[in-house]
Amino acid sequence: MISNAGSLLTRITQIPDQCGGRPCIRGMRIRVSDILEMLSLNVTADEILADFPDLEPEDIQACLLFAAKRTEFLRLSA
Repeated sequence: MISNAGSLLTRITQIPDQCGGRPCIRGMRIRVSDILEMLSLNVTADEILADFPDLEPEDIQACLLFAAKRTEFLRLSA
């Protein structure tokens, strides 16, 4: 498990009146979904950081961890 997972997730904010309440990075109007979509389109982290100078590498890690946590499903075993 990632030792700094808790601190990474604090970088993700949800403010009701900002971006329709969608998860954003550190209160900025940069949505987690936008970063994830860029990564899925093979835009590198370095390119994203160059395009968004207010972002930090940990912000991209936080987006990935946030998405990973959203895909966890409770497993029931008999």
